[in-house]
Amino acid sequence: MEGVIDHHMRKALTSVGGYDACVTEFIRITDCCLPAKVFKRTSPELAQQGQTPSGVPVILQLLGGDPEAMAANAQRAVQLGAPAIDINFGCPSKIVARKMGGSVLLKEPERVHAIVATVRKAVDATIPVTAKMRLGYENDALALDNALAIEAAGAAELTVHARTKIEGYKPPARWEALAPLREALTIPLIANGDINRLEDYHHCVEASGCKSVMLGRGAINNPSLARQIKQSNHNETIEPMNWRAINSLIVSTCEQMETDYPQKYVVMRLKQWLAMLRGAHPEGQHVFHEIRRMEVLADIKEVLT
Repeated sequence: MEGVIDHHMRKALTSVGGYDACVTEFIRITDCCLPAKVFKRTSPELAQQGQTPSGVPVILQLLGGDPEAMAANAQRAVQLGAPAIDINFGCPSKIVARKMGGSVLLKEPERVHAIVATVRKAVDATIPVTAKMRLGYENDALALDNALAIEAAGAAELTVHARTKIEGYKPPARWEALAPLREALTIPLIANGDINRLEDYHHCVEASGCKSVMLGRGAINNPSLARQIKQSNHNETIEPMNWRAINSLIVSTCEQMETDYPQKYVVMRLKQWLAMLRGAHPEGQHVFHEIRRMEVLADIKEVLT
């Protein structure tokens, strides 16, 4: 999720618990091998054995349409400490599509296969190579072709956002459309899209048959969602975070962001997070209303504390 989940947010969310792994924002690959600083900026966790402070592995995601360039950059990422490589075939951005990256590649299953296969051959066999895609571009006619192409290319697992590019983020996600893909694949299929509450998770699992899910916006809206899912699967007491705990998480994350980013950017990120939280938390609506016109970080922190 470009511009939403960076290393600060990964640290915050994984500290709450429930995550088996997380994925970086994508790094755009064109026709060259990027310098090490680009990978380290996107994933500072590379300096921590490719893990968040909570010990959760951080998979480095690449986006691009040139197989050889993708492979060269995957090699560099692994040399720098990436524990796994994920390839993005899901981004619906028009800008990304014009540069032949993301979901537009789903029009060409052969090219999807070539990209995954070339990356797979370029890195050590002990390094998992995974992929994320949507059901398709205009429609889902090639969904199975793309999924099988990714599996045949040697991917260890596949995540599918249960919408096409054209459907964007318009609800509902079509979890039932994942079932035929799961039945046809021998590698694990991970469901993604519209999983914002524990009830959504259970409905998704029932409709898709997938055992695992990837959280996106749901993780931001509901910071303890991954933990709730894990507790539910282990028949443990479900422990949603109360607003006081969420507020404390926001404040600590804000203080960490201050060390890396200009005040204007931190203010924007805080407002973004509170805007996403307010749908699930009435207290978040109140706080967002109070700070939405503030531009001074100290003033916002005073409201939060």
